[in-house]
Amino acid sequence: MIPRNPWPLWQARFALALLGLVLIGWWTAQWLLVFLLGAFAALAWNFHNLRRLERWLRLTRKLDPPRSLGLWGEIFDGLYRMRRRSRERDKRRRNLVRNYRDSIRAMPDATVVLRGDYAIEWCNQAALDLLGLQWPRDEGRRITNIVRHPEFVSFLAQHVHEARSLSLPSPADARIWLEIRLIPYARKRYLLLARDITAMKRLETMRSDFVANVSHELRTPLSVVYGVAETLDEEIGGNPELGRSVRLLQEQAERMKHLVDDLLLLARLETGGAPRNGRWVDVPALLPGLIDEARVLSGARQHQLELEATPGLLLLGNEKELRSAFANLLFNAVHYTPEGGRISLRWSSDNQAGYLEVEDTGIGIEPRHIDRLTERFYRVDNGRSKSRGGTGLGLAIVKHVLMRHEAQLRIRSTPGQGSRFTCVFPAKLLRQSLAEREHAGAGS
Repeated sequence: MIPRNPWPLWQARFALALLGLVLIGWWTAQWLLVFLLGAFAALAWNFHNLRRLERWLRLTRKLDPPRSLGLWGEIFDGLYRMRRRSRERDKRRRNLVRNYRDSIRAMPDATVVLRGDYAIEWCNQAALDLLGLQWPRDEGRRITNIVRHPEFVSFLAQHVHEARSLSLPSPADARIWLEIRLIPYARKRYLLLARDITAMKRLETMRSDFVANVSHELRTPLSVVYGVAETLDEEIGGNPELGRSVRLLQEQAERMKHLVDDLLLLARLETGGAPRNGRWVDVPALLPGLIDEARVLSGARQHQLELEATPGLLLLGNEKELRSAFANLLFNAVHYTPEGGRISLRWSSDNQAGYLEVEDTGIGIEPRHIDRLTERFYRVDNGRSKSRGGTGLGLAIVKHVLMRHEAQLRIRSTPGQGSRFTCVFPAKLLRQSLAEREHAGAGS
């Protein structure tokens, strides 16, 4: 509702007052004195109301304004309405903040509001229980000075302005596992959420142990089946019908053996931490052997295999695990690249990281599949994948090997044009061999 316009009434009153002064001046014949007194009275009236307005705004907390007449009354009423609306908005805002904080306090997940420098601005009760914070003592302190887990410190040091997460034991109780998410919001503000995933972690461990135990138990009967199949092939291989059945039995037993081996390796990777006592792996010396194996796997399809590797560039880690990851990427490229296609294997580095790239001119992958490629048993095309003999665990193994080496897997692919899989290793895991450094020094 728009307030009424006070100016017409004020103008009418002003005209009447002016007319009155004219009449008094005419009656008394003291024009100058009458108009001076009228101007002084108007000035005193305005000064009086200005003083009342200033005191009301500065000193009093009362909502009701001073009472006045005419235009000043309208001004007081207008300011009163504005002040009342402002107080109502402030009240709603305070209630909203109070309800928000009450709801956050009631959450079972730890919630911490962080400033841009990761100093604690506010936290709920669950944060005190799960993260070991103390309120209000820890207000304004950097959270890395309280939660000192190395993975957590490096996680915050990345300064990536996007939501991300990690899992680690609770600083308050090492038996509790937490999933911690860091979510940027507003300007230079972060919301840190910590959720108790102990039960989920326990179930995951039980699942991995179950898979590992079952896979281990399957090895013996599979070896027996494979051995019997070989014996039968030697004795009745000349019979076309029986020979074909025996060879099919051998192929499926071999496929099951590869599946069991991959399951055991994946279970070990999932339950293990970062490799201990890592050694400097001579990656340039490792890759030619993988190229030879890929050439044998390619067979009659005659793929063009290319290798580029920076001489003497070493990588700190577990050689067996790294070889398995690199082999899975390269053999996948062989499986999914048509006859005569080109496959490139490259190992290089720059000031930021080391890069192991496998690029092919294969069938490519649609964007909707890329985020799920590293899930176990996930297949873009079940029929086509099974026909190539894969176990569906290769990229899951790659992901876990890279996680154990603090590395990342980047995938770029265009359907019908090919794919590029890049393993990105942190610079701290790289070293140039002494012989190569001496060679480079002699050359300069």
